[in-house]
Amino acid sequence: MSRNLANRAFPVGLVTLLLASVAVCAPITAAPALALSELRGAPAPVAGEQNAAPTEAPEEAVPEEEAPLEIPMPDPLVDKAAPAAKDDEIAAPEVAEPVEVLTDVSKIPEPVARMRELIVEAAASGDIERLRPLLGKGPTQTQVTGTGDDDPIATLKGLSGDQEGIEILAILLDVLSTGFVQADKGTPDEVYVWPYFAEKPLSSLTPPEKVELFRLVTAGDFAGMEEFGSYNFYRVGITPDGRWKFFVAGD
Repeated sequence: MSRNLANRAFPVGLVTLLLASVAVCAPITAAPALALSELRGAPAPVAGEQNAAPTEAPEEAVPEEEAPLEIPMPDPLVDKAAPAAKDDEIAAPEVAEPVEVLTDVSKIPEPVARMRELIVEAAASGDIERLRPLLGKGPTQTQVTGTGDDDPIATLKGLSGDQEGIEILAILLDVLSTGFVQADKGTPDEVYVWPYFAEKPLSSLTPPEKVELFRLVTAGDFAGMEEFGSYNFYRVGITPDGRWKFFVAGD
């Protein structure tokens, strides 16, 4: 009895050993693990499509990156791209024409020289009434500084420091004893002007010219002229045809 059981057990053990050998030798392929989200979202297989290839999940769209905000830079103060101006294209500053100071009365028109001579003679006489026929009347009357009185002699007396007008006569002589200039040459306003300081910049006066100016005005007057910007004392104007055009002061 025991022998028969042993005989029967042998084949069973042999079979078990053989099965174990097969299990060890045969490769076991494990199915890939699926995520829980894939298990839940995976569609149920349709009959007849067990062997069909699994459908790939669509790729999620990746949001485009926004370009960083760029702040525009201010325009440069100097445009380096602009072509540089040539030296000959740069406008040169205007230069005032030099003033020609005249001293020779014999070289001016005879009517001008004659009127000047008559004024000097009348002023040197000390009688201001001798100027009356030289001052003219109406539209051609000489322009004088004052209140606009119709009587130019009365106006000149009012400008003088004395009642007889002697001071204004002395000033008239001093003005006509200086050099002079031809202003507005070649125009209808052409006129010969005494003294030349009236047409020449004060900053351009030479030391000898300043001495001549100080024979007419004081140093304080000159300082006031520099502040004003030009000569503003008395001046005389005679036209080329010999008309006494003005005897004025100020600007």
